[in-house]
Amino acid sequence: MSTTGARQKIHDAVMSWPGVTASPHRFGGIEFRLGKRELGHVHGNELVDIPFPKKIRDELVAADRVEPHHILPGSGWVSFYLKGPSDVDLAIGLLRRSFDLAMKQWSHQSTGE
Repeated sequence: MSTTGARQKIHDAVMSWPGVTASPHRFGGIEFRLGKRELGHVHGNELVDIPFPKKIRDELVAADRVEPHHILPGSGWVSFYLKGPSDVDLAIGLLRRSFDLAMKQWSHQSTGE
């Protein structure tokens, strides 16, 4: 199922966060990055793929919030299918969690912690 306008709403929200860039994803759609780190990518108005550490991925899957990645189920990546309008905000929240993790990692690297 497709959620009309989802990709644009997600794009607008994620691009409002500091330092985020967007570019075409190599397998279609649009990817979001913070520096060299990919925060996730959106395939049309239907699917969002997001990388997480495996521990967080396992927690999200166990809570039935996401599915293991549709191509790489053993990785830390998750797939989130946009089935309705409320899923757009959930997807933005998941991407925000990825962003927050990236910012935390970046701040540790820049301070030498």
